[in-house]
Amino acid sequence: MARRESGEPYYRLDSDEAVAHLDDEDFVFVDVRQPDEYAAGHIKGALFINVDELLARIDELPQDKNLMFICALGVRSGLACEMAAAMGYDTEKLYNIEDGTPTWIEKGHPTSYGDDS
Repeated sequence: MARRESGEPYYRLDSDEAVAHLDDEDFVFVDVRQPDEYAAGHIKGALFINVDELLARIDELPQDKNLMFICALGVRSGLACEMAAAMGYDTEKLYNIEDGTPTWIEKGHPTSYGDDS
């Protein structure tokens, strides 16, 4: 179940909890890793915005959806949640998939490779 740590403007959840929302139109998955990491395997249908480019591309994130950020270990995705909150996004709609993409892939959740979405 999604949980919030004291002082964090987002919810934490794991890949098993997140996959339940993959086909939900109210959720957008956002991969914030480096291009080579993304190409090696990513959530099927994820929006790819490298964390270093997030502020410059913030307008690509819908304000009316729940945003599920993911990286490799939950650190960069946590930072992305913090950045979105600082840019005025509703903190009730920000999520960090804290166990990361390698775990997502290991568990057999829907994955794409290369530039496929």
